[in-house]
Amino acid sequence: MNRSTCVSRASFVLLCCSITGCATLPNGRDWGEDATIAPGWDRVRSAATIAAKDPWVWAPLVGAAVFQIDDWDRRTSDWARDHTPVFGSQRNAENWSDDLRNASALAHYITIAATPSGPDAGDWLVNKAKGTLVGIAAVSSTVLVTNGLKDVADRERPNGDDSASFPSGHTSASAVHTRLASRNLQSIDMSDGWRGAADAGLTALTLGTSWARIEAGWHYPSDTLVGMAIGNFLASFFNDAFLGLEQGSGTSLAMQAADGGATLQWRLRF
Repeated sequence: MNRSTCVSRASFVLLCCSITGCATLPNGRDWGEDATIAPGWDRVRSAATIAAKDPWVWAPLVGAAVFQIDDWDRRTSDWARDHTPVFGSQRNAENWSDDLRNASALAHYITIAATPSGPDAGDWLVNKAKGTLVGIAAVSSTVLVTNGLKDVADRERPNGDDSASFPSGHTSASAVHTRLASRNLQSIDMSDGWRGAADAGLTALTLGTSWARIEAGWHYPSDTLVGMAIGNFLASFFNDAFLGLEQGSGTSLAMQAADGGATLQWRLRF
């Protein structure tokens, strides 16, 4: 099965999962109806705090730090380029990274179309436009932050092509799109099974993009992990701060000190 077929089938499955939505959200509002450019400082601060505590933000950053131990970052990159265990060659890995990143964006916009934005055509269009602009702002901010860090870090790529290795733009782009898509799924009326399957597929897109960039020789593991953190943070922040939906939905992971060690807490908010 070629790359295009895999991506097309994955998109079709996601579309099937998404079109089961009803006309409005459970609170009676329409998706995108409450989007705003002036959410207030309290909401912005709350959104930033929630995003920073997201395990898909801090865990990749911890992972990136771990890869700095004993030159593990470079050694893993060299091994992946030499053996290409998943994609078979650096060329295939590079092509797959492009396709998986593009599929992430497609998944995001499919979920936007499937969210319940009201039965009236005029209101539907306005609400969709407002909600979509929030997503575009998150994606654009991700590109700006990623490119800014590339200029500051000036890290040479594993293949020596240029000095734009850190962080990974492909991975940050995939992450922001798939996280926005995942948040949109929470606004769509579907079974827990379908939602879980769709979320798993979205996660696979970003992880696949990340590893493909490593096998292709364009990035070190820490580059892709930081890119993943950037995309997830900005997607969560913009969604919570500007879309006007209930904040903090989904899962969170927290570690707290305790006598003789630490406790790990997993919380589900709905």
